[in-house]
Amino acid sequence: MFSIIQAAGWPIWPLVACSILALALVIERFISLKTAKIAPPKLLSEVLTISRHSVPTPDVVTQLEKNSALGEVLASGFRALISNPRCSEDELRSSMEGSGRMVAHQLEKYLSALATIASAAPLMGLFGTVVGMIEIFGSQTSVGGATGGNPAQLAHGISIALYNTAFGLIVAIPTLIFWRYFRARVDDYLLTLELASERLARHLNTLRKTGKEQP
Repeated sequence: MFSIIQAAGWPIWPLVACSILALALVIERFISLKTAKIAPPKLLSEVLTISRHSVPTPDVVTQLEKNSALGEVLASGFRALISNPRCSEDELRSSMEGSGRMVAHQLEKYLSALATIASAAPLMGLFGTVVGMIEIFGSQTSVGGATGGNPAQLAHGISIALYNTAFGLIVAIPTLIFWRYFRARVDDYLLTLELASERLARHLNTLRKTGKEQP
């Protein structure tokens, strides 16, 4: 592997750095976007159960907020009702929407960096190709100005051009695939959070209207 990097010349080093960064970001996103950390499947039903007759205590709401991203959004609705039992339905929804925007920002963290690497890697490979072509054209002129071939320099230029082109695609294609995968996963999570917050908002509005919430 190191011999290939040597043959590709100095233009490949930015691509190597991008590949290491992309791998680190992919691993980080796989860890951070686990379902248990974002939207546990049974959390909403448990929240609706414990708040069937009254709003949970602040301690329970704090535990819910620390549970997951979905718990953070749901807890914001409870906090709005605890702080102001007479708040309107629009205020409840606004509170959860604000929390949802912050959660969405966290879910989309580093995705723009992955997209940038996927877009820039082929261009970096193209830059290496151009450098290799310059080496090739340089090998066709001798020191005295007469045209001729320098086989070693010609082979070096070809290796720079081909290796950088290939490595740029090797970095870009998997990075693009992972970016699309994480993008779709985040969109699914955001839809889940939106539907859950909508359901809780209706539930809290019912509690507010029936006067069963605890101040």
